[in-house]
Amino acid sequence: MTGPTNTNLPSSKPAPDAAPAASSPEERSLNFLEQIIEADNASKKWGTWGSKEIDRADVPQVHTRFPPEPNGYLHVGHAKSICLNSGLAKKYGGKFNLRFDDTNPAKEEQEYVDSIIRDVKWLGGDFDTGPNAGGLYFASNYFEQMYAFTEELIKKGRAYICQLSGDEVSARRGTPTVPATSPYRDRPVEESLKLLEEMRDGKHPNGAMTVRARIDLASPNFNLRDPVMYRIIHEHHHNTGDKWSMYPMYDWAHGLEDSLEGITHSICTLEFENHRPLYDWFIDAINDGRGPGSEWGMPIHHPQQIEFAKLRPTYTVMSKRNLLKMVEEKTVSGWDDPRMPTISAMRRRGFPPEALRNFVTDVGVTKVESYIDIGRLENAVRDVLNKTTPRTMAVLKPLKVTIENWPEDKVDELDFVINPEDEGAGKRKVPFSKVIYIEQDDFMENPPKKFFRLAPGAEVRLRWAYFITCTGVEKDASGSITGIRATYDPQTRGGDAPVGPDGKPTKKVKGTIHWISAQHAVPAEVRLFDRLFTAEVPGEKTGNYLDDLNPNSLEVVQALVEPWLAANAKYNSETLEGTRFQFERLGYFNVDKDSAPGKLVFNRTVTLKDSWAKEAKPTS
Repeated sequence: MTGPTNTNLPSSKPAPDAAPAASSPEERSLNFLEQIIEADNASKKWGTWGSKEIDRADVPQVHTRFPPEPNGYLHVGHAKSICLNSGLAKKYGGKFNLRFDDTNPAKEEQEYVDSIIRDVKWLGGDFDTGPNAGGLYFASNYFEQMYAFTEELIKKGRAYICQLSGDEVSARRGTPTVPATSPYRDRPVEESLKLLEEMRDGKHPNGAMTVRARIDLASPNFNLRDPVMYRIIHEHHHNTGDKWSMYPMYDWAHGLEDSLEGITHSICTLEFENHRPLYDWFIDAINDGRGPGSEWGMPIHHPQQIEFAKLRPTYTVMSKRNLLKMVEEKTVSGWDDPRMPTISAMRRRGFPPEALRNFVTDVGVTKVESYIDIGRLENAVRDVLNKTTPRTMAVLKPLKVTIENWPEDKVDELDFVINPEDEGAGKRKVPFSKVIYIEQDDFMENPPKKFFRLAPGAEVRLRWAYFITCTGVEKDASGSITGIRATYDPQTRGGDAPVGPDGKPTKKVKGTIHWISAQHAVPAEVRLFDRLFTAEVPGEKTGNYLDDLNPNSLEVVQALVEPWLAANAKYNSETLEGTRFQFERLGYFNVDKDSAPGKLVFNRTVTLKDSWAKEAKPTS
């Protein structure tokens, strides 16, 4: 949810994570939002869908919404709100709306509108299709009604036109023990209505005047000290063009939008808790004096605002202002740079949407602000990809191996299991020939103890292929290793040692490495992404989040991949997703949008294991 910055957050030091939710909704206990909704449903607080929805006429109404401001791309924090609001509507047979809070044309663009629609749908927020579709809405479509409500409050003595500048309002704001002051709050109603019409007609410059609610200048809640409802902004609007030159403030628009759409549970993040009295005041002020026969009409719907703790992952910056700064200053390549925390970036990097949904469920819903280890999201990605991605082979930093006892022109076709987690995926053929490539890191001329990969005189298993033994090393004039010589054991085809009379393998090897046939290798660019920041809370030590940028967040290598992988690597320009794979022993990768015929580009989504974990890394 967009809105004002919370200035009363707890210490930025990461706090313990919320307890993980159970793996399935049936096993976990209800969170506090579900408890509220179930109590409301039991009492029929919001009634049933009735004649509005014949197929669910007796179902209690649950109507939620996700209301982003289109002033940037959505990030992982928004994913929690999307999944939460759409998930509650789905669970309780309700409706879910996507609504754009487009009340500030100076910062909003159609590009952001389009990206938000795409991201919400990708995450499963079914606002326009299916039984839970509530619809797509824009705050700007309610501007006429909001203006009419404003006139009504002025006539009721609940609002007025103020000609103080922003600085003057701040100077008169008062203190907790000293009331604010406003010289225009007793302005005659007719004068305020005249100036309101002039504001609408664009007769005054930016900052010349505002509409303010007439509430309580001595309130201990500063949000109630005659807050601004409208300000003048002469900017072209993406939806209404140049029709308006006055635009509503978020606090004024928020509750009215919820009311007009019939929202029952207006679920916000915790920084809006102190704004809830204002949310309620505006609707109560409109309803004051309404009823049968009233000149104002019947009362309007009054939703319930409920707050929850936002998602705050470690090693992440989520301020739209700071993200925009990185884009504009080219710290990153764009909003969808795979290192960014935006949903678009995560999709491009290869994160499956179900992994984000699972992560949000795992984190749970509380009213306590705390940091969540970003490793939990990465593990959620691994869990999904392990079950769904085909296994393939790629060599990122190739080292040539010539198998001396292999026939010169022979090519063997070996069977590879596509995904051991999915028996239905079957097998594929992988070619093997006299010259292969292995990873440079899988060979050491003078290895330490417990190095179980290839070394002079050592024998290793080539994944699904043969056992080979290193017989020599080739070097250039400078002494750098340019290649390895080896022999293979013909009796180990398939990667298994022959069985002796006793039924046991005749020999054992401790190391297994992957490889690519040189004759069949396909070149590819591979982008090795890592976390964008090195600190759990970027900027905590210096005050500048850019001081904690990770200089090693991207490494580009020219790799070699097997032909089956190259043939199955696709990018869908409509869904903006590339095929996902597991590169054996290396991690999970997907096809990037920069791929083109004859030019394969892959992104590393995540490594096979958490490389940031404190436990020691395995030696092989």
